[in-house]
Amino acid sequence: MAHYGIQAAVTAKTASKRSPNVEQALLSWIFENIGEKVPEGIAYEEILKDGVVLCKLMNKIKPGAIDKFASGGSAYILMENINKFLKAAQDYGVPHDQLFRTVDLFERKNIPEVTAGIISLARVACNNPDYKGTQLEKWVFANN
Repeated sequence: MAHYGIQAAVTAKTASKRSPNVEQALLSWIFENIGEKVPEGIAYEEILKDGVVLCKLMNKIKPGAIDKFASGGSAYILMENINKFLKAAQDYGVPHDQLFRTVDLFERKNIPEVTAGIISLARVACNNPDYKGTQLEKWVFANN
């Protein structure tokens, strides 16, 4: 969809905040933690959009954090996955103001905010002595 005027400027500014290297590092960290291969040829936001991967990640970081999530269904059900992830991340210790909004991911409104939220989760997890997962590369924290 083409954007014009202010919307085009906002879209361009948001896109300029994205870093393919950071996004790839996050995908590697996520998929190493959940024990799956990173899907090839699929955009970062598409991999995360339905919330399934994020729910799996949260359950690896804190087993049982999310009791049930759907791997398909209506937009409402998939957005609920994202909401469950966000609540579990906040319960785990990620400050609310460091998390993204559901529409930031589901409607691709602000993917840099999604990235920042996942980095905040990684920071909290990697600093938790009970966390046994893969460490996120230090340079990712330094760039955000």
